[in-house]
Amino acid sequence: MIQKLKERWNITSHLQLVLVLLTFSVTGTSTLIVRKFIFQFIGITSETDLWIKVFLYILIIFPVYQGLFLLIGALFGQFRFAWEFEKKMFTRFRFKKFQNKQ
Repeated sequence: MIQKLKERWNITSHLQLVLVLLTFSVTGTSTLIVRKFIFQFIGITSETDLWIKVFLYILIIFPVYQGLFLLIGALFGQFRFAWEFEKKMFTRFRFKKFQNKQ
């Protein structure tokens, strides 16, 4: 499994793999902390409708995660990996219908 991840992500060493996995875990944890502050700031509480929370989570927190991923990746010396990962992810978001026309 480790070898497959290294090949898939074009990682050369076990240390780099550990740093990349650490980047993912720290980014996820940081996003939860940031979400708490953002939701408190805009007044979202536990009584707020679930659909509103989900909508705001996608609208606000998703881009925050992407920014934190790049920042934390840079702090761990993995900015190049994070940048390439982000570019690949955003190209996958395009609809197949529109990709064929270009």
